[in-house]
Amino acid sequence: MSQLGLSERLKSREDRAGMEKARHKVEKFKQRENDILNAALALLIEQGEESVTVEQIASKVDIGKGTIYKHFTSKTEIYMRLLFDYEESLASKLKDAIELASKGDIKAPARAYFESRIANPVKDRLFQRLEEKIIALNQAPELIDELHQMRNAIQTSLNKMFEHRIGEGKLKDVPPYYYYAAYWALTQGAVELYHSKSFSGVVQDMDGLLEFVMDIGVHIGNKQS
Repeated sequence: MSQLGLSERLKSREDRAGMEKARHKVEKFKQRENDILNAALALLIEQGEESVTVEQIASKVDIGKGTIYKHFTSKTEIYMRLLFDYEESLASKLKDAIELASKGDIKAPARAYFESRIANPVKDRLFQRLEEKIIALNQAPELIDELHQMRNAIQTSLNKMFEHRIGEGKLKDVPPYYYYAAYWALTQGAVELYHSKSFSGVVQDMDGLLEFVMDIGVHIGNKQS
């Protein structure tokens, strides 16, 4: 074997080792970022958004406070990432559901919307409060605008579906946005009811009630059974 051939093999081996090391570093970075987000969410659920600190998040992940800032510039950015992840998950499910609706499963979008939001009323209510607080304090206007653009895009897709079904005579003829607004209002009420102390002694089967609310939502405006 020539000296040149050996050198090329050794360099190739070193290149592969370097690539593997870089890949491992990226994976470790992403895992730590996910750990930070999961820790922040757990603390928010346990303590509420008013009392969580960056120090607490770092302690829960067992890293230094400075390490947090290698991933996020501020606590607000952590919260915005949680909001984006939640909204992206809902948008992805609705996109798939709209595709199913185009193939005949007309109840799929409503089902996806209600299942996504009512599945975890604690998280849903928390994220609503977080968004309202960030908006009120004007902490991340550009990110909030991006979040709303994402939400508006899926609403536009839903409105087109509603228009189509209204044109087919399968839904009551009202402005299409009525349906999306009704989805939101019904879900909002269900989430608040879940947390209401006034109803704690009245509702004996909360899971069953939430399923009932979802069933109502799936059939909103239908002119055919």
